[in-house]
Amino acid sequence: MQKYQFIILICYLLVEGFEYWLRFINLRYMKRYGTEVPAGFEGYIDESVLKKTQAYTLDTSRLSLAESVFSSAVMIIFLFGGLLNAYNNWIGSFKLSFVPQGAVFFLILSFVNTGLSIPFSLCRTFRIENRYGFNTMTPALWLTDLVKSFFLSALILGIALFAGLYIVRQSPGYWWLLVWGFFFILSIFLMYISPYVIEPLFNKFAPLEGGELETKIRDMMKRVGIRVSRVFKIDASKRSRHTNAYFTGIGRTKRIVLFDTLIEMMEQNEILAVLAHEAGHWKKKHVLKRIVAFECLSLVGAYVAFRILRTDILSNIFHIQGETFFAKLIILGFIFGIVSFPFTPVSSYISRRHEDEADRFASELSGHPESLATSLIKLSKDNLSNLHPHPLYAKFYFSHPPIVERIRRLRGFH
Repeated sequence: MQKYQFIILICYLLVEGFEYWLRFINLRYMKRYGTEVPAGFEGYIDESVLKKTQAYTLDTSRLSLAESVFSSAVMIIFLFGGLLNAYNNWIGSFKLSFVPQGAVFFLILSFVNTGLSIPFSLCRTFRIENRYGFNTMTPALWLTDLVKSFFLSALILGIALFAGLYIVRQSPGYWWLLVWGFFFILSIFLMYISPYVIEPLFNKFAPLEGGELETKIRDMMKRVGIRVSRVFKIDASKRSRHTNAYFTGIGRTKRIVLFDTLIEMMEQNEILAVLAHEAGHWKKKHVLKRIVAFECLSLVGAYVAFRILRTDILSNIFHIQGETFFAKLIILGFIFGIVSFPFTPVSSYISRRHEDEADRFASELSGHPESLATSLIKLSKDNLSNLHPHPLYAKFYFSHPPIVERIRRLRGFH
């Protein structure tokens, strides 16, 4: 079995090595072309902004690389260095029944993972984001967010683990289907309650009432059959100067949320164009299509996992002793990550197609494709987005078309 463990390790290292190579050629490409102002960006972006963008991209990439290397090293040591078996035996020594034992097994791993990510989060927030003028968060607020997120994730994960493992124990022959159904229902439930219960724990939502902007938003959404329950502004500026806007809600009735930073930065027509783009995703049923595709793949994955977990092949390869179900889940998740990696560019391509469709829809709905173009240019400038990604890197990872290509298409919609 050592041979198979070696093969799995080599496959993982090849995937990681390919990812690092893609990062390398992307940064090298940016260093070569990163200070060239793209056609159509004149008057918004100059060479000094692009040099700042280069520096920001390099700093964030280096931190991301350090975090990735550290995480990979921890994973390799844990899985291939015998620590998984030792950890599994330690949890088994508590002599708990199946469901609480599994909950403790995964919750402790989740807590450790959160702890290991803290130094990188601190560096990202208070060093890099501070250096480039994005961070507005105080250490007290950062700690408060961490504590809230910790307890919230522990609560949700705990409920999911107890329910999922109970189903596994009670229905050993059909748990793959029942667990899939439970997690599907749970995800829909969380999508429904998040705007009302979870998001207000972190931000204040103030109604955007009675103004010209709200009237125009409601009129535009009414034309495409979207009922807007409320339009909100959130105090995003207390954490960051990055900007965003999004829809929440299930079905035809939506809540529209605007970052206060977005309202300050953009003109009304640009805000309307951004929201028209989001309306395009709804009208073209992109979110629904992604949910259906994800759930279909999840169902297949659940059945494959069920078949594999009924055997001892994984526990034999990794020399797991005692109760092996939880350890085999960890190993299986690791292997699924390797197997699914080649499908990354497929998912990215589909997402980029959806973005193109939403851009076209927004241009037709608002009647001002130039407003969407200028809003995207402003977003790229204010967020220091890399305007010159390597084409292969973009094809592999970008969920949105590269911004220069996107602007060129928008201006072709006239």
